[in-house]
Amino acid sequence: MADQDERELQAELARLQQEHRDLDAAIDALHQSPAPDLLRLQRLKKRKLSLRDRIAFIEDQITPDIIA
Repeated sequence: MADQDERELQAELARLQQEHRDLDAAIDALHQSPAPDLLRLQRLKKRKLSLRDRIAFIEDQITPDIIA
């Protein structure tokens, strides 16, 4: 993998991880509200799961498989 590609993946990974943390905070705040919007909560959780999948994919691209 070229250095430029790896730097781009690292940058995207950092951005996605930050968004994942932000969603986690938003979900916690929504849980704490007196009358949480369940539809919005479900959408945030679904987005968080898709981010987790994308993060895992990028981490797999960055870290080469080592067959022992």
